[in-house]
Amino acid sequence: MAGPLGVSHLLVFSRSSTGNTNLRLALLPRGPTLHFRIEKYSLCKDVQKALRHPKGGEKEYLSPPLLVMNNFMSPNVENANKSGVPKHLETLATTIFQSLFTPISPQSTSLSSIRRVLLLNRELPSSEGIISGNEEHHYVLKMRHYAIATKPTGLSRGIRLLSAAERASTEWNGKKDVPNLGNLSDVADFIVNPSAAGNGFTSGSESEVETDAEIEVLGTYRERIHKKRRNTVQDGDMKNQLRTTPMHKRAVRLVELGPRMTLRMIKVEEEVCGGKVLWHDYMHKSMGEVKSLETLWEARKREKAERKRVQEDNIERKRRPKTLGRLDVEGPEDDLAAGDIGTESEGWNGSDSESKD
Repeated sequence: MAGPLGVSHLLVFSRSSTGNTNLRLALLPRGPTLHFRIEKYSLCKDVQKALRHPKGGEKEYLSPPLLVMNNFMSPNVENANKSGVPKHLETLATTIFQSLFTPISPQSTSLSSIRRVLLLNRELPSSEGIISGNEEHHYVLKMRHYAIATKPTGLSRGIRLLSAAERASTEWNGKKDVPNLGNLSDVADFIVNPSAAGNGFTSGSESEVETDAEIEVLGTYRERIHKKRRNTVQDGDMKNQLRTTPMHKRAVRLVELGPRMTLRMIKVEEEVCGGKVLWHDYMHKSMGEVKSLETLWEARKREKAERKRVQEDNIERKRRPKTLGRLDVEGPEDDLAAGDIGTESEGWNGSDSESKD
């Protein structure tokens, strides 16, 4: 039912009898399945309690996140082979994680719809540890989940506070965070010195961000329409209109949503939560054992195919039209009924003839 229901992946969390928390990531409907052991984790509520200004809401989860993957492929084949992780396993894990979310097209995806980012970082073993062989090599992933927050830059803090209050007043919840200007004689005092309306201090989170976190984005649709009308009224030059497209500078900031997880891959199975083991972290087989297992799995596949064929034949036999069978059953009954009728008629004729005689 994975296809009709539109389910493409299956994530199963479980806890073993020894207390280990495990994660199984299966690709539906036929596999493969990646088995992870969760070595460390932090829940969303724990992450939000640690933040001073947590962020979270329903709007962030309406669109898929931006997936950022780092170090999923080894720099070269030699390091991949020496580290104990085969190259085809790295490619398989990369493909499965990339298929978790809908691909983002720069030409068709709206910038405002990208509200979250999911970061997956693989810890690669050091070159010295690979060469010496003293370091244990495992497939370890670290996952972080962030919300993308932006705010305008290049404006004074007073104007930013007034703009934020205006946006908050138009939201559905009706929450208004208008600054208190009761102690001021003019709004210009607040724009020049925003701290005059409060306690006179500015927190570190309200300071200007670094310039490397600033980006330029197009203005809103309403601003572009007003700019177009203004340029048309002034000179009617379309080229001038294209040159003067409204641009705004905004600061990008990431706010962690959670959860945090450190995943260690244990094994890879061929089917959904079962089947042949393609790779194992701490169980290694010799070439002879691998060949014997291959022979065993081939025999199991043939038996499974034979059982499936027999089941399909039985289902097809049950689905055949039963009209012929009904005719075969009803035929003798009809003959018997006809014979009874004929006997009765003959008896009636005989009795009639005897009466006439």
